[in-house]
Amino acid sequence: MMVYPEEPIWSIPHIPALYDDGDYGVNVVEALQEFWQMKAARGADLKNGALVIYESIPSTSQPYVCYNCPTKAEARRSSAKIALMNSVFNEHPSRRISDDFIEKAVTEARASFKGDQNQEDDGPDTGIGAFRFMLETNKGRTMLEFQELMTVFQLLHWNGSLKAMRERQCSRQEVVAHYSNRSLDDEMRQQMALDWIEREHENPGLLSRELAIAERELETARLAGRELRFPKEKKDILQMAHNQLTGGSTINS
Repeated sequence: MMVYPEEPIWSIPHIPALYDDGDYGVNVVEALQEFWQMKAARGADLKNGALVIYESIPSTSQPYVCYNCPTKAEARRSSAKIALMNSVFNEHPSRRISDDFIEKAVTEARASFKGDQNQEDDGPDTGIGAFRFMLETNKGRTMLEFQELMTVFQLLHWNGSLKAMRERQCSRQEVVAHYSNRSLDDEMRQQMALDWIEREHENPGLLSRELAIAERELETARLAGRELRFPKEKKDILQMAHNQLTGGSTINS
C-alpha cells in the first residue's frame, strides 16, 4: 500500500502488472519503482532521479545469519519489499524532523556525554551545539533524508575532510550549512578518491592497507546484520582510487 503527502488516506494504486508475483501477492519491485516515479512526477526533488538501483555485497562464504536468499532475484524482491515499506512509512508526518523531535534528540545526546560539561552546553563550538544546528537546519526533512546526511558526514570525518575544514578555520555551522544540501553522488565520491590517491603518493602502500581494512569491516557488518551503507561507501571510494591508480587491477588483501 502507498501513501503520499497530499493524500489523507492509505490507498492501493491500480498499476498493471503489479500483482503478478506469486510469492508476495504484490510485485514489490514494480511497486517500489512506481512509488518513486510517482513522487518524481509530483515534483519531489530527487537529485539522483527516480530509478531504483539494487546493489549486492557478494560473499566468498556462507553467511551465518538467520535469513538467506538463494538467488539474486529473491534478494531483489526481499530488498524491494523492505524498501517499499520504508518509503511508504517515511511519508508519514511523524517521520519528519520537528521541534519536538529536535528537543528529544538533543536531550538524549546531552545525556550520552555523561557529565562532560564542555560538550553538554548548546554553544556553537560544542558537539551538542553542532548537532542541534544540524537538526534545525534540516527541520521538515524526513528521517531517511537526515540519515543520508549523516552518512555524508561519517564519510567526511573518515576521509579527513572535516579536519581539513577546521584547520581552515571553518566553523561547524559553516560546514553543516555547506554540506546539508549536498547529496552523496559520484562527484563527492570522486573527490574523496582523489584525496586517497594523493595520500598513496605520499605513503605508498597506504591505499591497499585501507582497502583491506574496509573490506573486513564490510564483511563484519554484513555477518552481524548491521547497516552496510557507510562501510560499503568507504570500500567503494577506496576501490575507485585504486582503480584510477592501477587501471583496474585487483589488490590482494
